This record gives sequence, structure tokens and C-alpha cells, in this order.
Amino acid sequence: MTDSAREVVSTGIAGIDDILDGGFTRRRLVLVEGVPGSGKTTLALQFLRAGAARGEPVLYITLSETAEELVAVAASHGWSLDGITIRELTPPEAELDADEQNTMFHPAEIELASTTSLFLADVERMKPTCVVLDSLSELRLLAGGALRYRRQILALKQFFAARQCTVMLLDDLTATDRDLQVQSIAHGAILLEQLNPEYGSERRRVRVVKYRGVQFRGGYHDYVIRRGGLEVFPRLVAAEHRQETTRAKLPSDLPELDSLLGGGIEEGTSTLIVGAAGTGKSTIAAQFVAAAAARGQCASMFLFDERPQTLLSRCADLQVDLDRHVDSGLVTIQQVDPVELAPGEFIHAIRHAVERGNARVIVIDSLNGYLSAMPAERHLIIQLHELLMYLGQHGVATILIGAHQGLIGAQMNTPVDASYLADAVVLLRYFEMAGEVRQAISVVKKRGSKHERSIREFRLDQGRIRVGETLRGFRGILTGVPVYDALTGGERTRTPDERA
Repeated sequence: MTDSAREVVSTGIAGIDDILDGGFTRRRLVLVEGVPGSGKTTLALQFLRAGAARGEPVLYITLSETAEELVAVAASHGWSLDGITIRELTPPEAELDADEQNTMFHPAEIELASTTSLFLADVERMKPTCVVLDSLSELRLLAGGALRYRRQILALKQFFAARQCTVMLLDDLTATDRDLQVQSIAHGAILLEQLNPEYGSERRRVRVVKYRGVQFRGGYHDYVIRRGGLEVFPRLVAAEHRQETTRAKLPSDLPELDSLLGGGIEEGTSTLIVGAAGTGKSTIAAQFVAAAAARGQCASMFLFDERPQTLLSRCADLQVDLDRHVDSGLVTIQQVDPVELAPGEFIHAIRHAVERGNARVIVIDSLNGYLSAMPAERHLIIQLHELLMYLGQHGVATILIGAHQGLIGAQMNTPVDASYLADAVVLLRYFEMAGEVRQAISVVKKRGSKHERSIREFRLDQGRIRVGETLRGFRGILTGVPVYDALTGGERTRTPDERA
């Protein structure tokens, strides 16, 4: 079937529709696999509710849960199941009576045929367009053997196809020996996974194993189950978002800092600000955000390590007027809890800020917190690369904050090295001079434009951000313990306080 001839039906979940290039192919059989608790029933109900909303007849065949339990699941999401016919085929209470149990014939000879005949009659009578069969584990047990089970699934596939039904089969993966029999028969196969980290809440992700004739988005996609159903966050693919952008300068409105950066940061580029704790990394990022908002541009800040109220209070003390811009809606600040937020959901929040909030500046503070949300550094780097490519293609200026481990000394490092991904790197360091701990700022990398290679003094005092003159006459400032050398600089550079 060509793409132009493919007729699709919505799954009721925007993220899965996006992954499947529009949704399920009509009149096909789809397998949804997942361990108990992964959200299969919720997904199935969303699928049928979407069909009922279109005015189509839909049928839920349950072999394991009761209709009362399904109504309770729907109620937990604030849903009504009006328009959905539920056919309950769970074993009756009489099965507990030993006198009523059959011991002469195998269940496959009696129970399987009687069970299937019941719901097949419902299909003939209702003529539903969408059907859910929950779950295959019951049919597998009734079949009694792999051969009979496979033949039963093939027969069901033929039956539903002849009656123009789009069918979702649910499998809870409780079989001891998992086979791929149904995957090979089904038109599509979707796997729901639930991961249980050592700390924090469970993580869930979905993967399309196969889908015939559809250019689906492969790989893992994070999802969450909240009141209202499954919310799926499709994996970001930067190549899908290419567009023409400008490279306009975005100054910080601090002349000395803009001089260091060759006029400021550029649209469509990423800037990494690294330094030890307390050197002023977040404050510099906030200054760029405030300057952009003062020009009428939107900006979004995502904080992993600091409360928004604390950031706003510090900025107010330094005359960085973020409060006003937050109140006006030009600046949004979102606190991110890496323990509770899936990486895909975080990427989704950034996309929402760019595509709907029209953000021109994005701040991620910090990469250390971002790393906590990822299972391994190699995954972080790949996802961060895609994110920066996407933001660059939208002309967004991205500011990344990276915290060094340690305070003073030559052996300073970060938990994750993203310096090669960033277009510009701003380095903040502590150094010792005349019995005081002071700070230095320098730009060690900037792609595509000129910048100063000098090291300037940087201070946060007297209610202002102060970038001083070049620290001449010293060597070894970046080691933290500089040495005054008259041969390299002549007269010692005055500090900002001395110049005042």
C-alpha cells in the first residue's frame, strides 16, 4: 500500500500519531505488548474513545478484567465510556466450583471455541470499526499449544480484516517463554516498557517494533501516565526541523562582557558557561535573558539546581530586572526535577517554549542536573547534540551552564564535557591575589566570529555585575594561583574598585 493510499485512524494519543505518521492504518491488526502497569489498558481506552468521538461503533473485548474494573480505570482519568461497548468474557464465579469444572476435554477443545464464538457474534452484530482484544495471554492459555494459538490468531486476523475492523491486541508478556508468533502475524507491533531506577519514580518508554508500509520514527520515546491518559514525547530528530535562520547578535547590555564576546551571542548558536560554584554563571545567563526581554524577545529558563524565587531574588540584588519580564510573560522560568521528569518530557518542554512560546533565548541551568536525568553520559551527549541542532535551526540562542567540580586549582573538570558541542565557551575561574579570592572571566572558544582572548576580572558586588579590564602583568591566572610578572604586563592593571 502506498503512502497516498494509506487510510489512517487516530490512536487518541498525539505523540503516537506523530511517531506512526498519522496513526494506525485502518483495517489492520496491531499488537501492543507491555508488562503489567505499563499502560496498555489506558492506551486501548484512549484509542476507543477517539473512535467513539468520531461517531464510530467501537468494541472492547475483555478476557481478564471486568467491566467494572475498566469503568474504574476510566474514572481515574476523568473519562466516560459512553459510546464504547464492553464485552466481558472473564470466567464466571461458577468456575470455582470443582463440580462445574471440565476434566474430560482439554480447554482448547471446548472453552477456546465457546469464548471466541461469543465475541465474534458481537462483531457480526455491531459491525465495529475499532476493536480491542484484552488480552492474548488468556487466549494463549486456552489454546494450550503454540500451533493452535498461532492458527487462532491467524483466523482472527482474517475474520476482522473481512469485516473492515482496526484491531488492537493487548499482550501482558506474562508467558514464561516469550515467542514472536503474534509479532510476525500483526501488521504492527508496539512495545511499552517500564524501567525502575534505583532512585526516583519509574520511567516509561515506547518503541515501535514494526509497522508495515509506514515510515515510522524508530527508537525509544518517553511517555508518562497522568490523569487524562498516556502522554507520549516523540524522540527529537533535528533533521526534520531544518529552516532558514538569521545570525543577529544578541548583546548582554554589559559593554565589557559584549566586548569579550565580540558583540554578544548570536541567534542559532549555543554558548556554554563553565566555572566553579558561585562564580556567577547563572547570573550572566540571566543578564542575557533580561537584555533579550528588554528588546521584546521571549526567553525561557530551565533550572535544575536552583529555585526560581532564589534566582529572581539574586538578580534583583544585582539590578538584573527579571521579575518585571516574568510578570509580563516575556520570560518563563521552569524548575526541573530530574528525578521525576523523563528526558523526553524535558525536550518536549523546550520545544513547547520555542514553537508555541516563541522563545528566542533558552537557558539550561545546569548540565550537571541534566546529566542526572539521563541513564548514561553517552546518551546525554547524543540527545544534547540533537537538541542544540534543533534550537540552532530555529534561530534560538542557547545558553548552557556547566559546573566545575572543585573551586581553585588546575585540576578542574565537569561531569560531562559538552564544550565541543557548544559554539562558544565562556570560562569563569577563581584566583588568589593579595590575600583575596577573586574571579576571572574569559572566552576560550567562539565559532564564526571574532572575540577577545584576554582574561578580565569579574565581580558581583555593590549591587552590580562588574567586568573589569584585562588582567595584565600576571601569568597563571587560570591555575588559580597567578604570579605577578612585570615583563608580561608592565604596570599592574587596576581592579574595578581601584579604578572607581
